[in-house]
Amino acid sequence: MIDFFNRGGWTMWFLLAAAIVGILYIIERIITLIWARTNTKKLIKDIEKAYNANGVDGAINICKKENSPIARILLAGVQAYAEVGKDKDAMEEAMETSAVKELSFLDRGMSALAAVVTLAPMMGFLGTVSGMISAFDAIALAGSVDPKLVASGISEALITTETGLAIAIPVSFAHTWFTNMINNYTRNMELAASDMITFLLESGK
Repeated sequence: MIDFFNRGGWTMWFLLAAAIVGILYIIERIITLIWARTNTKKLIKDIEKAYNANGVDGAINICKKENSPIARILLAGVQAYAEVGKDKDAMEEAMETSAVKELSFLDRGMSALAAVVTLAPMMGFLGTVSGMISAFDAIALAGSVDPKLVASGISEALITTETGLAIAIPVSFAHTWFTNMINNYTRNMELAASDMITFLLESGK
């Protein structure tokens, strides 16, 4: 591996940095998104039961106990209800404000992964071009075309392209996977918020 790295030239250092960034953010995203997962239907039912049993304070306690992004959004809506009563606009505004904060938390690191997907192949191609230039310079200095020299130079030049693609492909897969998870989570947020507002507006308390 060390020999392979050294043969790739100076751009391998940038590719190594890109690989490290990609791995760190993938691990961070996996932990964050798994932690953020919530059984939305169960949460809504628990809040409704707590509300029916202990009023707004019971619903607030359930939201605080859950401590997940969706629970915090619902908490904002319940607290708005506690302050202004059955004001749909106020509850929606409170939940939307909270949702902006939570979505920024869920999106954290996605731009870094997208940058790795874009830059890794580009750095690989740059290393290949640099290596090809060096290979042809060596041929020019030799004064003759040696097939072995040409093949060796091209082989080394293509190392960075291979490395760049090897980094970009799994990171691209991870980025797509995380994006789908965030989109699903966003839909669950919207449905949960809508269900909670409907419940509070129809409640007798």
